[in-house]
Amino acid sequence: MARTAFQTPVSPKPTAAEIRAALAENTGLRARDLATKLGITEVDLVAAQVGQGTTRIAASPDILMPAVCALGEVMALTRNDSVVHERTGTYAYWHPGSHAAMILGPEIDLRIFPAHWVHAFATSSDSVTGPSRSLQVFDATGQAVHKVYPREGTNLAAWDNAVAELATGEASDTLELSPPVAPESAKSRPEKAEELRAAWARMTDTHQFLRLVSRMKMNRLGAYRTARAPFAVPLAPEALNAALIACAAGAVPLMLFVGNRGCIQIHSGTISHLKEMGPWQNVLDPRFNLHLRLDRVAEVWLVEKPTRRGPARSIEAFTAEGDLILQLFGHRKEGQEDTAAFDRMCEALPRLGGHGDLSDGPVG
Repeated sequence: MARTAFQTPVSPKPTAAEIRAALAENTGLRARDLATKLGITEVDLVAAQVGQGTTRIAASPDILMPAVCALGEVMALTRNDSVVHERTGTYAYWHPGSHAAMILGPEIDLRIFPAHWVHAFATSSDSVTGPSRSLQVFDATGQAVHKVYPREGTNLAAWDNAVAELATGEASDTLELSPPVAPESAKSRPEKAEELRAAWARMTDTHQFLRLVSRMKMNRLGAYRTARAPFAVPLAPEALNAALIACAAGAVPLMLFVGNRGCIQIHSGTISHLKEMGPWQNVLDPRFNLHLRLDRVAEVWLVEKPTRRGPARSIEAFTAEGDLILQLFGHRKEGQEDTAAFDRMCEALPRLGGHGDLSDGPVG
């Protein structure tokens, strides 16, 4: 069909050879930035190198995770468009599940949603800084789900054996991807406010929350805008950075959740070394790094959910499009339920002033 004057021409997707040439010409550019420049996804960059140091491997967590558990100490990376979560440790205590699975090690703590583990690769290359290896998993749209990188304590012989055993034998250097998924904006139901608050008050576990709001045809952000205080209190956008600074200064134990559609990665403990650089706030601790785009934080909520062990408080940040960036909780561990320091920190955070009806738009 002929293109009309109202249609925008679509540039053809670069071939694998063209992508490899762009990689060779842009060695100092981050993979995500180069992918954006080329108008492709990050997984297209990785797939273009299959057979040239990159191997297609099994993406199923049931196959991949047991192999990763044998590698010794590594670095686990999970991110979304606004934040990167990096944790060094050992994968352990694999709990499979068709809908949701878990790694429950003392340092690497993951919630895995296998339906989104679609494409996976093992990469190996040489650079001016030395050999580089990784295991990388992507969803059907080409978005990164989870990555694993070796560290000094990694068993590289086990790594090589794992790659050989996980290899699928597929040699294609291109992928057929699903269309990107648009962010889900807040789904509020102001007319359901009283029903939501009553059901919220009856919760006994935080995991009941998403099922509850789904039944009411809402989502997380929409429910916060609908329920409001005392269950969800809007904070100033700068409250997220203020919380990180306060937790670092006071050695406040916390649980920091970062996720995407396929994986949630959790840091439990304290944070100490912060370094702000341009729009980025960075946690640069020896075994935990966080890289947060402060300029993408549009809404922050202080949320309280009842549980059998007492109220669970969280600080939750969202983009202007409604995507969840991250969540902070007080550190709750069996037999160690004291979150008083986290609760005091929450009380001191700046509230959002002068807000009106937020059911149809962002705070502010």
